[in-house]
Amino acid sequence: MNSIGKRNDITDVAGIAVGHHQRIESGWLTGATVILPPCGTVAGVDVRGGGPGTRETDCLEPTTMVSSIDAICLSGGSAYGLDAASGVVTWLAEHNRGYQVGPEPHHIVPIVPAAVLFDLGAGGNFNNRPDASFGYNAINNSTTNAILQGNVGAGAGARAGGLKGGIGSASVVLENGITVGVIVAVNSSGSPLSSTTGELWGSRYGIGSEFVNLRPPSATELKSWLEIPRVPPPLNTTLVVIATDAKLHKHECTRLASVCHDGMARSLSPIHQYTDGDLVFALATGERDVPDEIPGDKLNAALRPVNPRIFQLNEVFNAASDCVARAIVHAIINATSVGSILSYRDQFKSAFIN
Repeated sequence: MNSIGKRNDITDVAGIAVGHHQRIESGWLTGATVILPPCGTVAGVDVRGGGPGTRETDCLEPTTMVSSIDAICLSGGSAYGLDAASGVVTWLAEHNRGYQVGPEPHHIVPIVPAAVLFDLGAGGNFNNRPDASFGYNAINNSTTNAILQGNVGAGAGARAGGLKGGIGSASVVLENGITVGVIVAVNSSGSPLSSTTGELWGSRYGIGSEFVNLRPPSATELKSWLEIPRVPPPLNTTLVVIATDAKLHKHECTRLASVCHDGMARSLSPIHQYTDGDLVFALATGERDVPDEIPGDKLNAALRPVNPRIFQLNEVFNAASDCVARAIVHAIINATSVGSILSYRDQFKSAFIN
């Protein structure tokens, strides 16, 4: 049976570090988040939103030369926020980490795919957005300890279907010993909750007692929420990074990223609209081999000649997709109200059991 990791966040995957930097003050409500994996981590990506803002995602295509990356940068600021990745590159260059292009240790080019969400003007000043210093500070703050969630990093100015969005994370340890961790930056036009019950869509995918303290909110609170006139922001994005300690090939990372868009659809509705920049990055540190045998009770005898790796990968992919849905719930319940942007916790107080 699958179980939750020790911290229930992406750092349960050994060697994964995460750092945030944000400005939450007068005129400012934005930030950046950096995921720093072990050297040699293989990566893939799948972009589904109709309005993505990205950098170096082409190098993750299975047919291109580079298979491993040095960091992933997620940022607010829309296309302006892609500058944050330059700060990450600078920090990595200072630490002689990157793709080797010459004989000297400093002859490297750091590979830093990046993606942004739209939070321009969230703090009141349209011109206040992440620059290279945000990325530099975020990676400089990176740690393998339990991560901060909610109004931090790339989630500082995020919204989710009219509620406050933010950073969320979750992890799962599969029965075969493989660990999967997810971090999300939820800034969706789609709603994370049912308009019929007020429940968070993704909470049904919780493991064990993960969401035991959540319940449907009162009819009065739900009615009050539904009666509030609102126009969803026109530009939105949910960014996801999945990490696993499984040894995956580049094309398998790409497939993992593709499958995990289902996790978004399980917890946000609607999703992948023309104005969304939704995407998933997938990272594989390669610390643990994918088992090459399937227990007899899990594989029909007629299928035994088929490569068992395929069936083991299905286990990883399916668990990772559910992990995305769970991470989105954690983003919503860890977010706190900012000004007139109410959090789920403040709007639906009755949904939380003390």
